[in-house]
Amino acid sequence: MASLNSWKTLGLHRRQIRSKPFLHRLYIDFYKLLLSTDLPLGKIVEIGSGGGLIKDIKSEIVTSDIIKGRGIDRVFSADRIPFRPKSVAAYMMLNTFHHLKDPEKALVEMSRTLKTGGKIRMIEPYNSWWGGWIYKYLHSEPYQPQADWRIIGKGRLTGANTALPWIVFVRDRKLLTQKLPQLKFVSLVPHTPFRYLISGGLTAWQFLPTCLYSLVKTIENELVALFPNLSMFCTIELEKV
Repeated sequence: MASLNSWKTLGLHRRQIRSKPFLHRLYIDFYKLLLSTDLPLGKIVEIGSGGGLIKDIKSEIVTSDIIKGRGIDRVFSADRIPFRPKSVAAYMMLNTFHHLKDPEKALVEMSRTLKTGGKIRMIEPYNSWWGGWIYKYLHSEPYQPQADWRIIGKGRLTGANTALPWIVFVRDRKLLTQKLPQLKFVSLVPHTPFRYLISGGLTAWQFLPTCLYSLVKTIENELVALFPNLSMFCTIELEKV
């Protein structure tokens, strides 16, 4: 079996996403959410594209990862972004931020290369009552809500902290503002309590027929409106000022 950090994993994950209809629809919904509204004109870059499908939604997006692979336009690390200052309109991330080994440096780099009014949007694990329990007891990646911002370890996927988005953008939001005053925190919107679990993710079988996807999505949206602490994911947005 290919290492999690291998280029072969990119293709494996792409095939898994496309072969599982429930998971595929969820990925498409996530990308549509990231690209939904109010993006400035200009170059849009996805960080940590992996086996994702963002080009199925918007083909001109520049995809990137730290290793070469099919569908990857540029190879670089988020803490060393090879673009000129103020040359990027927006950065997108899907389940990438919690793998960044030095998120402060990555945000500095994104800020440097964003034009004024540029956006950073990400969908990440959410440390809610429900999400935190899932990530602590049923998820394979580390969950360390007491940790600092840095992630110890090497490798594209083997180093992670699913609590990192909550740490940076909720627990330490005042510190974020002090460290990076040029990035304005815009919003954090919780969502998606069950669809990823039902899809089986990248490791398990799909638990419900795909014909129920829309019904589950509707129920989720209604539940989250009443009980945001049921969410497993959140959409976070920052803006360059």
